[in-house]
Formats: sequence, C-alpha cells, structure tokens
Amino acid sequence: LKFSHKPFRVIISLALILGSIGIASAASPTALPDPNRIRFKPLSFEPPRAHRLRLENGLVLYILPDKELPLVKIKVVVRTGSMYDPAGREGLAELTATMMKTGGIAGMSGNAVDETLESIAATFDAAVNRDSGILSFSVLKKELDRGFDLFSRILTQPSFEEMKLTLAKDLKLEELRRITDDPQKLAFREFGRLIHGGSPRGRVTTSASIRSIQRDDLLLCHKFFYHPENVMISISGDIDIPEAKALIERYLGGWSSSERKPETPPLPRQQDGGIYFLTKDIPQSIAIFGWLAPAKRDAQFYPFEVLDFIVGSGGFRSRIFQEIRTNLGLAYSTGSFYNARGDYGLFGAYVLTKSASTVQVISRIREIFREMGQKPVSKEELEGAKKAILNSFIFSFTSAEKIAFKQLMIEYEELSEDHLLTYRPKIENVTAADIREKAIGLAPERTILLIVGNDDVYREVASKFGKVTRVEANF
Repeated sequence: LKFSHKPFRVIISLALILGSIGIASAASPTALPDPNRIRFKPLSFEPPRAHRLRLENGLVLYILPDKELPLVKIKVVVRTGSMYDPAGREGLAELTATMMKTGGIAGMSGNAVDETLESIAATFDAAVNRDSGILSFSVLKKELDRGFDLFSRILTQPSFEEMKLTLAKDLKLEELRRITDDPQKLAFREFGRLIHGGSPRGRVTTSASIRSIQRDDLLLCHKFFYHPENVMISISGDIDIPEAKALIERYLGGWSSSERKPETPPLPRQQDGGIYFLTKDIPQSIAIFGWLAPAKRDAQFYPFEVLDFIVGSGGFRSRIFQEIRTNLGLAYSTGSFYNARGDYGLFGAYVLTKSASTVQVISRIREIFREMGQKPVSKEELEGAKKAILNSFIFSFTSAEKIAFKQLMIEYEELSEDHLLTYRPKIENVTAADIREKAIGLAPERTILLIVGNDDVYREVASKFGKVTRVEANF
C-alpha cells in the first residue's frame, strides 16, 4: 500500500477491501481465520512532503496543495506560551491570543470582524498552551483573497479593544472561579505546578494576575512574540505553491521582525519524589503520579511510547486499566499519559476512585510500576503494543492540513528532518529490555504524587505512606 497525497482515498479503499472480505466471508460456510494469524505485505508509508519556503523577513512557510475540496486552511504556530508570562501577570499569553480573536483590528471593531468572517464562511480560532500558541484559519477558495487580507490583519494589527478586554477578563475570572467545581481539572492544574518544580513552566493563572493585565501589556506581548522570525505558517488545501507564495508575499512580506527575541525559560529539573495532598470535601479521590521523561529528540522517546501504551494509555489492554478497573473494579477512570516535547517530556498515571479505596489503588499502581522494572514484558504484550502504535500512526496523516502541520512542528521542535519517516522502524526496534530499563527509573521514591481528596483520605494516606505535604490551590 503506497500512501498517496489523497489520504482519505486510502481509508476508503481499505474500507472497500474489508467490506468485500466481509461479504465473501458471509457467503462462505467455513470458519473465519484468526485475524492475529493473517499476514500482509509490509506497509510502504511515505507521506507527501510539504514545500518549505522562507521569506526575506524570516517567515517560514509549509505549503501542501490538495484540490479535493474548495477550501484553504492555514495554521500559525507562535513561539509563545504561558511559560513566558511575567511573574504577576500569568495568563497574559492566553489573554493576548483570545483578544486577537475577539478584540478587533486596526480600522475594524471586533464585532465587525466577526460579521465579516461569518459573511464569507471563514473561521478563526486561537489557543495558547505552555510552550506555544496556535492560530487556525479556514476560508473558501472563492473568498481566499478577502479572507487572507482579514486574517493577516488579525495576525499583525490587533487593536485589543478595552470593552472586549474587560469581557475577556471577566470570562477568565469566572472560569477560574469554577475550577473548584471540577476536581479533575483542579487536580491536573495543581499537578502541572508541582511537577515543574518552581520552573516558569509551572506557573498558573490566578484572579489577581488576570486583574493586573492591562491593554498595554497585550500590545507589548504581541509586539514581542508575534513577528516573522517567531512565527511559522502551514497552508494546505485548494491552492498552488506559486499562488500561496504570492499571497503570503502580498500580505505578510512587509511584516517586520522584532529587535528582541524571547529567551526560552530553563527546563524543569528532576526533583526528589514526594506525596502532596490537596484537601477537597468530595466522596472520591483523584491521584496523579508523575515523572520527568525523555524529550522527542531523545532516543529514549521510542521505548517510552511503548511503555506508556503497555502501562496505561492502551485502553482495555493496558496493565493499569486491567488491574485497577477490570479486575478490582476500583476506578471510575484510570490510565497513563506521555507528553513529549522537543526538549523535555512528562510521563504519568492517574486514577479516579472512591475515597475508601484510595490507599489500596495507589499501592497497587506503585506495584505495577515496580513490576515493570523487575521483569521484562512478554513477547505477545510487546508486539501487540507496537502493532497498535504503528497502526494508529497512519491516522495522523488523514488530511493535507495534518501532514503540513506535522512537518512544520518537526522544525518548530527542532527534531531531525526524517523524524516521521524513522518513527515506525524505531518503534519496531524497541525491545523488552529497553522497556524494563526505562521502567526502573519510575520508582515510587522518585514519583511526584498528588492526591485530591477529603480529610479522611489524608489521614489514611499519611498513616500508610508517611510524610505527606499539604498544598493549597491559588486562584
């Protein structure tokens, strides 16, 4: 199977093939073969390459035409994020992106921008996470010139109307007030602060920090972070490469870069393990285990991908799910996660359980990680995990937009150019010994463990595990 630049056709073809097999099987009286014993030719996976272009002002573009629909999609990645927020003004990067969406542009109010976008069936969205900002725009091909004119002004000339800023701040304050109504959201918010150990990456937005942000702060944030050398753009859809280049040159070729460049905050450092407890009067507990883990640029990224699947992200087949939920019936939700970025990663596990079973569940999850480091996984478990990861990998490339954006992010995260092409063979080469070696580093004494629960749970946890540090959430 050759992966073509029409990814949906691949999926449709597979569906037709599988459908024809199903029809033939239904007509045959013989028993169906065991799917695990069926052998296929090796999959030839070669996604199309987006065309990379760098303008004189430093703006980097990735362009991938796809004529299947009369639609053009644009994604912008900005080297910004909450980790760059000044102390005391946490939430500035997020609020800046929100206001770019709602706060108007030079010569046009926010309401007028919304009405214009609606009139041409265009969409615009903006979001900021810990280490990047992402803007998304889509427009019909027939409205491309008008739409991109508007988009370029949103990107380069936001006006941050005072009235809209007041509304955006009020909405954020209400969101912060409601966090305590969602114990899971509260737990992961505080876990992020703890696992980053005082690093700027662990800063959290508070009511006080939002109230301190003024319009001038947004203008300075935009000027400092939103400029050609700090921005990368992917363009996909019904547009040719020369057409895309001309469009960008016309509307963004004169965009100038800032004289100052943001300095990347220091990476979080490995901390001593510890148990932290956030008291909340609820009839269940949330526990989150965490460790710093390899970055995407690290060769150990691949064993951790497989380890994560086997331990908890593999759904019903994962060890934590099988033991805690299926066998013991002690979890509403449980699993693991591995969030790897270009320069560092986080690995963790989580569980939601009733208060009375908190200590039992924490103890058993600790044992699962200890067992992973004491003996190698079975051949069947290893091969099943690798097969599932490799089979799901192809679904990251189901559209030209995803393909162009993934290739852009390789450069953004400073990965090797062949990262996507070598991902599959590197996963295939992971051994049981590799996984066991990585699991040894997930010892309980190195774990940052946060528990959100009531006072009875606190007393039981302290009695069982010894030192427990109480923490308070700051809103």
